Amino acid sequence: MKEYISFPGLGIEPFHIDRVAFTLFGRPVAWYGIIICIGIILAVTYAILRAKTEKIKSDDMIDLAFFLVIFGVIGARIYYVLFSLEDYIVTGHGFFGNLAATLKNIVSVWKGGIAIYGALIAGFITIVLFCRRKKISLLKMVDVVSPAVMIGQLIGRWGNFVNIEAFGSETSLPWRMGILRSNFDNAAELGAWTSETYVHPTFLYESLWNLLGFIIANIIYKRKKYDGQIFFFYIGWYGFGRMIIEGFRTDSLMLGPVRISQLVGFVTFALGVALSILMRRLARQAAAEAQDERLSLVEGEISISSSESSDTETTDDNSASENEISKETNIEGEEDNHGENN
Repeated sequence: MKEYISFPGLGIEPFHIDRVAFTLFGRPVAWYGIIICIGIILAVTYAILRAKTEKIKSDDMIDLAFFLVIFGVIGARIYYVLFSLEDYIVTGHGFFGNLAATLKNIVSVWKGGIAIYGALIAGFITIVLFCRRKKISLLKMVDVVSPAVMIGQLIGRWGNFVNIEAFGSETSLPWRMGILRSNFDNAAELGAWTSETYVHPTFLYESLWNLLGFIIANIIYKRKKYDGQIFFFYIGWYGFGRMIIEGFRTDSLMLGPVRISQLVGFVTFALGVALSILMRRLARQAAAEAQDERLSLVEGEISISSSESSDTETTDDNSASENEISKETNIEGEEDNHGENN
């Protein structure tokens, strides 16, 4: 069955996108993988350029990017599998057979099944360990990486678009996305659809939300007051957006009746806001203390200058008095000598 996409409210007629871009050595290369790679390349490029403002070496950023990609994918896969474990456990083939088949399912990441929050958690742990090893400021590093992650996210979501996944519930809004299926190769010409569904394009919502966040983060960067400010903005911004957007999704990972991404989104949003407020207050307090210290130093210098000036004037007065006394003594001496001569 062939799948088509449309945006009837925007005047975009049904069209089909093949998930495979091309074959290489007989192996299919999916658009999803290509789009993710483009996002990674642009994110790393941005991070290297931004790192210069924090005086972090380009070589360190490249090394970190290598580890982030590896452990990010591992973390994204583990997170997804943990909350949908029943889909990966195999039974009926004996203990070792079940174990081997289950492990094969778990590591088959190329078949799909990753979660962005798993990548973010694993990525943060990787950054902490890397910065400790390299003796780099953690807060400076996460400030650099946060906008770069937004680039990866806003581009990566278009991989979901190509795969026709990560969409929302049905809607009749003008920007609704149509998912149409047909058994006919020329279904778009015939209009012969087996099924038609019109849904929230949540991949687009999240992509645009990250684009806006990326722009705001770079504006904030120009007026950055303290280390960690961009990172706290990111986790709050993305957490809030994901918390709302996840409510439209139909494929959420669940923990009982709770959507995991909504819960994590709320926690990160609250944490980002709280840390931003706390750090801003600490930054203002530090600035006020520094200002008081500068004023104290200036007042001290003024006091010393006044004291030195006063001492100089006193010394001059004493010298003048001594000169006057000396003159008087000389005059008296001359008079005495004159009397004696007479």
